[in-house]
Amino acid sequence: MAIRPRTGLLIVLGALVATALATFGPKLLALPSNAAGMAARSVCSGAFVAGRPWRDVLAQDVLPANPILRWVDVTVDEARRTVTARFPGVGERTAAWLPDRGCVLAPAGGRIAAGAAPRDAPGPARTEPWPLGDAPLPAAQWGERVDAAALERAVDTAFQGTGDPKAANARAVAVVHRGRLLVNRGAPGFEPGTPLHGWSMTKTVTGMLAHQLAAQGRLALDAPVVEAFPAGRAPPWLGAWAGDTRRAITVADLLSMRDGLANVEEYGALGSVPQMLWGEADVAAFAARAAAEQPPATRWRYVSASTNLLARVLRARFESDAEYWAYARRTLFEPIGARTATLETDADGTWIGSSYLWASGADWARLGELMLRDGRWGDTQVLAPGWLERAAAPALPDGEGRGYGAQVWRFGDPQAGRCRGLGLPEDLIAMSGHWGQLVAVVPSREAVIVRLGWTFERSAFDPCAFIGQVLAALR
Repeated sequence: MAIRPRTGLLIVLGALVATALATFGPKLLALPSNAAGMAARSVCSGAFVAGRPWRDVLAQDVLPANPILRWVDVTVDEARRTVTARFPGVGERTAAWLPDRGCVLAPAGGRIAAGAAPRDAPGPARTEPWPLGDAPLPAAQWGERVDAAALERAVDTAFQGTGDPKAANARAVAVVHRGRLLVNRGAPGFEPGTPLHGWSMTKTVTGMLAHQLAAQGRLALDAPVVEAFPAGRAPPWLGAWAGDTRRAITVADLLSMRDGLANVEEYGALGSVPQMLWGEADVAAFAARAAAEQPPATRWRYVSASTNLLARVLRARFESDAEYWAYARRTLFEPIGARTATLETDADGTWIGSSYLWASGADWARLGELMLRDGRWGDTQVLAPGWLERAAAPALPDGEGRGYGAQVWRFGDPQAGRCRGLGLPEDLIAMSGHWGQLVAVVPSREAVIVRLGWTFERSAFDPCAFIGQVLAALR
């Protein structure tokens, strides 16, 4: 019996649809829920961590990110500090602000009770001079080592396209030189003092906390991950790791992203990163499901999953989750005056160490200055010495891994650095976020350069060019 062309076409199309559903079915089904989760978390954090009007967060941060988000309906309960996002016909996702945890996204179909403690907005920047406050040094006092006109031009240029989601869309710039805050400027609607999302710059701070725990004798970086969990603090997935080749992965392998796991960094709507951040109640458990693909310490691959596994290891080193949740604030943020900094957790209670630290431009500059001074803040050694050396050491001696350190990009490396060949200092290292967030640390120039934005189009912001323009003004 002959098959008509139209019938044959339908059979082929049916087969293609069936194949697509078999391949992408679970991801397609998760897409609406993840979209609602992204909206709920983003609006919650923007409103109750950053203190911005929630409708501005929705319009400026969420809706331009992906067309599918236009279908999401958002409801905000300001008294209870909760946000609920609904995708038509699929259900809803809820995020709630909690003390010492920021905004926490509940699992699909679940809820999280909001924190009972009152929470005021961060308020404006502190008017005291740096480092106690956020006020920059007046240009008249910058001195001959700073080309004031050139620096002001560089900063003015950085703010071109502000407010336009199709342009560079900078939100804050801060510059520290020789321990002096020269610039602390925000875009309209993002005045200095506004906490801003660092995205993957969070990874560097997670690395700082791992280094500190190791220096305190509470964590052995060279130990296998399977041996890093005390009794009663082990996650359910640890047994599977102990039974296969993943038992050889060390904490240091996670710190330098050379664990050899099959995790990949996919940012598309159906990618692994959106699923981990907005589809999973336990980001580390999601990361831990990956099989071993290469022996540890033999391959470097940039993956947020590695950092979230590291954050889960750190959690186990505390007797209680409450102590863990307060650790970053008490150990790192408060001693340097980073009052706007908030490190958020997943629903299970682990820091989302890959992606969810909020801080103002001046407070990101404080974190960069702490790094530049190898953990010293004034007369106090806040972070144990040796962090700068550890962070800047290449993950692997050759290849792409040479361009990365311990949760830090080695931008200036002459072989593998992102800014190689551009005349920038070889000791340039940087925290770098997905949508144009940057904290550049240049020890040889005693400079910290901060740029925070919401840049969807990568080509609209060139971090190396911006760093070069600022350094050219710092003689």
